[in-house]
Amino acid sequence: MAESTPASTSSPSSSPAASPSSSSTVRVVIAEDEAIIRLDLKETLEAEGYDVVGDTGRGDEAVRLVRELKPDVAILDIKMPGLDGIETAREISQERGAAVVILTAFSQRDLIEKARDAGVLAYLIKPFQSSELVPAVEIALARHREYQAISDQVDQLEDRLEVRKIVDRAKGKIMDENSMTESQAFDYIQKAAMAERKSMRVIAQELLDGRTIS
Repeated sequence: MAESTPASTSSPSSSPAASPSSSSTVRVVIAEDEAIIRLDLKETLEAEGYDVVGDTGRGDEAVRLVRELKPDVAILDIKMPGLDGIETAREISQERGAAVVILTAFSQRDLIEKARDAGVLAYLIKPFQSSELVPAVEIALARHREYQAISDQVDQLEDRLEVRKIVDRAKGKIMDENSMTESQAFDYIQKAAMAERKSMRVIAQELLDGRTIS
């Protein structure tokens, strides 16, 4: 394991944002204990128009950076000193600090499930390709916005995670049955909940139980 390096900050990028759904530059914090990989991530993200506002080799330092710098996305290695990626993700998710992408050389199902339960929204498997990085960040951002909508209804982390699982299953079902995109499926659930004055959990469960879209 490489020695951790102090956090650093960079000036805002002047290039356009990589996110097609945002008019402002997406801010990113990187936590990766291998300096070469950390530099590769930073250079790739900045070339794509993201603003890397801080980077570190330690999980506990990543939590501090997210609190102080308030980025849109945190990219975390799963193996780090201080706190590992799972616990770092849990800390960030509890505080609703940023969309979390996990970076790992391991793809075991139990590890992925632990990461999901800690609030991780997208994954990158080492060695990653540059072409995989932007989609992972954008998926995490989109899911983070959905999660924020769920969080507005539910306060406790465990309850939020349970609602997210039910909503994700309902999204998948209506995507398959109605040729919807993931965003369209979530919008349907959210708008139905608002129109019928029900929680998104209730609407999602109704869809799983056989409710059809008119």
